[in-house]
Amino acid sequence: MLLTAWLATAPGGPTASQPPAVPGHALRTGPLEPCRIYGSVYLETDPGRRRYCYGTVYVEPEEAFADVVIFKEDNKLFADKAGLWADAPARDFADYVLLVTTDRSRADFAIHYTKVRSFAGCKK
Repeated sequence: MLLTAWLATAPGGPTASQPPAVPGHALRTGPLEPCRIYGSVYLETDPGRRRYCYGTVYVEPEEAFADVVIFKEDNKLFADKAGLWADAPARDFADYVLLVTTDRSRADFAIHYTKVRSFAGCKK
């Protein structure tokens, strides 16, 4: 019993004030900057996993209204600038996890996919 009391009050022990464990890529501080997102990206569609996502994105059908124009790279090594994304096979292997929404008003930013690599980039 004394050992249990000592473990509960020892420094570094579990406390109730610690936040729940979430993946490191899901945490962000400050406003979301879509122009800094590149590399491997996993697009989450389950709204129940919103808290594990870095941000919320809307896939815009028109390029004129998108904040970022995206070109899908086959290799993560070539996705080294804004607008160049490589699809991650799973959430755990992605640099960024983004929730896809169908409502533009709930999104942090909008993207549009292009087939031409030189058109990819940030519009802001």
